[in-house]
Amino acid sequence: MSASAWILALAAVLAKSAPAACAGLALVLAVDVSASVTADSYLLQRDGIARAFENPRLAGAISAVPGGIEALVLEWSDPDCTAVTVGWTRLADADSAAAFAAAVRATKRSSGGLTAIGPALLAAAAAFDHTPEPAPRRIIDISGDGMANFGLPPAVARDRIVAAGIAINGLAILTEEPWLEAYYRSNVIGGPGAFVVAVRNFRSFADAMLRKLVQEIAGAGPAGAQMQ
Repeated sequence: MSASAWILALAAVLAKSAPAACAGLALVLAVDVSASVTADSYLLQRDGIARAFENPRLAGAISAVPGGIEALVLEWSDPDCTAVTVGWTRLADADSAAAFAAAVRATKRSSGGLTAIGPALLAAAAAFDHTPEPAPRRIIDISGDGMANFGLPPAVARDRIVAAGIAINGLAILTEEPWLEAYYRSNVIGGPGAFVVAVRNFRSFADAMLRKLVQEIAGAGPAGAQMQ
């Protein structure tokens, strides 16, 4: 074997044995499944997330992140009813994003209790302890259609989480409470570049989720994003 061929062969072996680079972003999608979310609205949320990950625009944003992203879906209502419905999954291109979308579509609703935003945020933050490898950026993407009515106040949970270096962005669905965007700004979101996207109803959820995810993954979330 020539010296050049030997060097190429050694490089190939080293490339296969080298550990995969850590993901550039770990993202928890925390989805409201409390009693105010009807069965039809639940499907609009679930399928809206799936549609976002099937979109070429989002796949392009994911592909541009060195190491890709790790994503997890967590449903929440009562403090004891948080459930991971899609575990940590590495996404690096359109194919892996589409596979994640398929996993989201295959899930079934886990609960339907009260609106415990504070405990939901803490459960989402705890999920980062189980990522395959630590990521330099950690974001909780929480969506919901109402103010907290049970459990630890969300602002208390928010402050603890932000102090740990985790950012929180919000998607406020204004179907039940038109003032929810302002509530999320004051009590839920936090961290560098934190933002809220507001939508009038669940039928706008898919487009809003796509826009929000692209902003989060690109690290370009504006302080005052709103989608009507």
